Amino acid sequence: MATLTANSIASGGTLNNPVAASAGGDKVQPVGDRVFIEVTNGGGSSITVTVPSYATVRGQAAADRTVTIAASATKKIPIYADLNTNPADGLASITYSGVTTVTVGAYRV
Repeated sequence: MATLTANSIASGGTLNNPVAASAGGDKVQPVGDRVFIEVTNGGGSSITVTVPSYATVRGQAAADRTVTIAASATKKIPIYADLNTNPADGLASITYSGVTTVTVGAYRV
């Protein structure tokens, strides 16, 4: 499991710097609602990305967010500090149903 560094989006633009998705999942430091991950699925079938929720709403646990990414597709997924921060380590976790030819990058606006 790797901890991703969220790269700031500069006014002049920021180059993508994806890394291979970790089989055990990855983590990122949430900063308000200004962090997102960009996941590219280079494989031949869809994958599911899961971002666990640690928040409660009216005493009920909020559902984990699952995002399906089709083969050869890329999606940007927001990370919400108030919803996705694990109180044990202060990071948001990300898991993948498959990691072969999957890359991920973290960005902050």
